[in-house]
Amino acid sequence: MECYFGEIIKGQMNLSEIGEIVKSEWLKSPEIRPDMNLELDEYVIMPNHIHGIIIIGRNKYNVDDRETENCRRDAMHGVSTSGLTETPGIPVELFTLETSENKSGPQRKNLSSIIRGFKSIVTKHARKIHPDFAWQTRFFDHVIRNDASLTKIRYS
Repeated sequence: MECYFGEIIKGQMNLSEIGEIVKSEWLKSPEIRPDMNLELDEYVIMPNHIHGIIIIGRNKYNVDDRETENCRRDAMHGVSTSGLTETPGIPVELFTLETSENKSGPQRKNLSSIIRGFKSIVTKHARKIHPDFAWQTRFFDHVIRNDASLTKIRYS
């Protein structure tokens, strides 16, 4: 794992030119995708990866006509979250409503598409600086379901 994003010196992360691109593109995510109602929470850029919390708010891609039904799906995986109650401080918008659209079709307007777009634009700019730049092939995601989980993730 190449340390493209910078280095830690005396306990401080010093971003490289590619690290600055990562930061800039991460912060642009909500304005690039205004239709998805994104909110960025805590994030940290490390020498060879980034950690971040993205809140996908209620939008036209994750809400259908059955909004009043307790029929929610996990935004990334399509796992039922029915029966979960809203936790103060964690909006129910973290979950998407089930729709009748083709679930095996192209994945758009979800967490994967956000990360894919982010990685794509960073790669385009980073390869101008370092032609061999590459991301690891996968990313780890976790749906935050309550305040305790959010606090643990934010501060660990």
